[in-house]
Amino acid sequence: MTSSGGHDRLTSWREREAALYRVFPYGGLALGTLLALVAPAPASPGAVPTLAVAVAAGCWVAWFVTLHPDWQSRRRPMAVYYAGLLTFAAALVAASPWYGFFAWIGYIHAFPVLPGRWRVAGMVTTAALVATSQGGGLSVVVSHWLLWLVLVLFNLLVAGSVSWFAMIAEQEDVKRRRLMAELGEANRQLTETVQENAGLHAQLLTQAREAGVLDERQRMAREIHDTLAQGLTGIITQLEAAEQTRDRSADWRRHVDNALALARESLTEARRSVRAVRPETLETARLPDALVELGGRWSALNGVQAEVATTGTPRPLHPEVEVTLLRAAQEALANVARHAAASRVGLTLSYMTDVVTLDVRDDGTGFDVTGQPAPREPGGGYGLTAMRQRVTRVGGELAVESEPGGGTAISASVPALPGGAG
Repeated sequence: MTSSGGHDRLTSWREREAALYRVFPYGGLALGTLLALVAPAPASPGAVPTLAVAVAAGCWVAWFVTLHPDWQSRRRPMAVYYAGLLTFAAALVAASPWYGFFAWIGYIHAFPVLPGRWRVAGMVTTAALVATSQGGGLSVVVSHWLLWLVLVLFNLLVAGSVSWFAMIAEQEDVKRRRLMAELGEANRQLTETVQENAGLHAQLLTQAREAGVLDERQRMAREIHDTLAQGLTGIITQLEAAEQTRDRSADWRRHVDNALALARESLTEARRSVRAVRPETLETARLPDALVELGGRWSALNGVQAEVATTGTPRPLHPEVEVTLLRAAQEALANVARHAAASRVGLTLSYMTDVVTLDVRDDGTGFDVTGQPAPREPGGGYGLTAMRQRVTRVGGELAVESEPGGGTAISASVPALPGGAG
């Protein structure tokens, strides 16, 4: 608002200045003519010749200034105009000293119509004419040339001071115009940038929304794999074992009970996965204890000994890190049960300064990790692929070592990000 007000005041002042530039010559000419008629000079050529020159001077100004205002920006017509203006002023001052009021217009018109150093020449000539007028005319100046010279210097001093301030004001005006133009351009660019940023913001929101949907889909896919898929696979395995032992009541009942327990556990874990809650085992126990419990349940279900060991000093980790390690252990044990035909499994959880590592080893059939893909899960999923994605998601690494007949070793290393007290 302040800038707009200043700009309006500046525009108003320029309009008034332009009006004075056009009106002053007629005012000075009219005042000089009136005084010349009322109090004629002793050596005046007469009223008629003086009026004729005054009318010609007025017509000269009218033609160049009033009728053709657009000529002010054209150097050659304005040079002709200013030369004629001073010529008429000299003739009128010679006829009557009162026309010094008209000669004074030379100061005002020097800056708008003359370029560079020509302004100085115009001001010196104007100062000489005004000094002649102030000295009483040509007849007096000739006999008192020293006084005339002092008057010329005085007029030059006054006009030079005024002109210097005018030049400073003009330079400031040029700077102000340039700054206004730069500010307008900056505002235009800022508007374009704001509009562009608004578009980018909308695009980023769309991308973030799509990324969030994709991330949630991937999370649900992992959770379904780690809960429902593994649980259903275990249930099927236990029911198949029950079918094979239907003649042995105790074994049949054990397999059915295991299948029921797996179904309940899978249902609970599925509900917790939908709500994005940590596995129940991590809610009630620390990670080493949860792995011991997992190994015990797995051994009971599959009849294979699973030994769980912890090295280093256990400490609470970030919930996502603990969930990742627990899910990796579940997946590794599920793969052993489905593919390895192992007689022993070992799980080692190692706490180090910056890294926590889970190693799962078995003495099963193994596979060729370089020449063949990892064993594919029933239903089309890849257990190791899902495990690697989960470990990589928290900034960890998964290493698999295996060979046919030599068992398999899986190592999941994740950053030891601290968590709350557990």
